[in-house]
Amino acid sequence: MFRFLIATAVIALSAGHALANGHGGGEAPPPPKPEATTAPAKVVLTKQGPKLVDLKGMTLYYYERDTTGKTSTCNDKCTQNWVPLAATAEAKAVGDFTVIDRDDGSKMWAYRYRPLYTSPADKAPGDANGNATTLQWRIARPEN
Repeated sequence: MFRFLIATAVIALSAGHALANGHGGGEAPPPPKPEATTAPAKVVLTKQGPKLVDLKGMTLYYYERDTTGKTSTCNDKCTQNWVPLAATAEAKAVGDFTVIDRDDGSKMWAYRYRPLYTSPADKAPGDANGNATTLQWRIARPEN
């Protein structure tokens, strides 16, 4: 008799668990969770310390004159030498990364409200040929 009670309890518990998960019940399954937004860049460690790179491994830079956190001062001809890290129209802020509007109506990524750029002088992942201290361009670092 005791075995019968235990077997009945096990069957009742498993049936309740299956029904609660939508197996055989009349309720619809829960909607899928929205995909988490991924950051547009990552931190890599170099001999000179940590730096930000885009998802292709290209070094990211910031311009010291970009101080408002809402716009980029590098427009028109400037973007031939410093390519803005483009964001899609639907991009949303994630962590320390924000999205700002550009003068031409496009969007770009910023890190801690500093717009991010790549340099055409960098030909391969890891290159840092765009660092121009006299022109106020700096490698973006996680502590900036």
